[in-house]
Amino acid sequence: MTKVIDIINQKKAPFASFELVPPLKGSDINKLYGAIEPLMEFAPPFINITFHRDEVEFRQTADGTFEKVTITKRPGSVAIAAAIMKRFPVEVVPHLICGGASKHQIENDLIDLNFLDIQNVVALRGDAIPGQKYFVPEPDGHRYSCELVEQIHNMNRGIYLDECLKNAVPTNFCIGVAAYPEKHYEAPNIDIDIENLKRKVDAGADYIVTQMFFDNTRFYEFAAKCRAAGITVPIIPGLKPISTQTHIEMLPRAFSIDLPQELMNEVRKCKDNKAIYQVGIEWCTAQSKDLLVHGAPAIHYYTMGKADNIREILKRTF
Repeated sequence: MTKVIDIINQKKAPFASFELVPPLKGSDINKLYGAIEPLMEFAPPFINITFHRDEVEFRQTADGTFEKVTITKRPGSVAIAAAIMKRFPVEVVPHLICGGASKHQIENDLIDLNFLDIQNVVALRGDAIPGQKYFVPEPDGHRYSCELVEQIHNMNRGIYLDECLKNAVPTNFCIGVAAYPEKHYEAPNIDIDIENLKRKVDAGADYIVTQMFFDNTRFYEFAAKCRAAGITVPIIPGLKPISTQTHIEMLPRAFSIDLPQELMNEVRKCKDNKAIYQVGIEWCTAQSKDLLVHGAPAIHYYTMGKADNIREILKRTF
């Protein structure tokens, strides 16, 4: 198995990596395989798998009262990672999140991943669950992703939560973390957001993958600020092509990002989603080519399980 940081450092040319969403509970695993197969022609060295915490709903019972129900909508990242590695010759990078998990649950997941010889993870805080205004950690959980990074880094040094363990075998995880070129929506400004990012790197993160953005200038400014702040690990830009009118309305709200006016001007000329889909391909291709010219070591694409537009972008770019 190969660590992502080694892939980045050893690759002689830029490459593409992908991020996929696990299928809904009750779905056929072949749906996930079908999303991966069209991308394998580009020989991605790794694929990220997102993790979705349990959700809580209040459902009305027969007597008219309501009961609190915990719902797991998607399988866990450990099982999905194992299934993909069994089927495809690619490194799998499961996401681990603070939200909804105790430190002991996270440790158990890391032990399972280690037993499966999966050496790459992405450490995230996760978002607040629906109905919560702010993120609330579990009673024995992490409030910040830098704390999660520190836990993983400690396990790499043989330090587990049980202090009575003697001669515990160190794990060997490569740790990726997320960053926000237009800042995290909770951060008061970009400089403080970068301070928080540096805390993750100082805690043991090996590389950074950014949230999607649609204006490369914002990424270049962000990367320069990171270097000025003393962040030296690789920074991989993350991209997602728009494909529908819904994306235009939803993405800025969901991810706290701006859509450039030039892009909006092109979208406004479109008569339907088919035309928007093509604009998304053209825009993302231009972004990709410009990022490679400016020395990006790789580009990470958020596919959301749909590969046709990503494939077209890669054919034009790599």
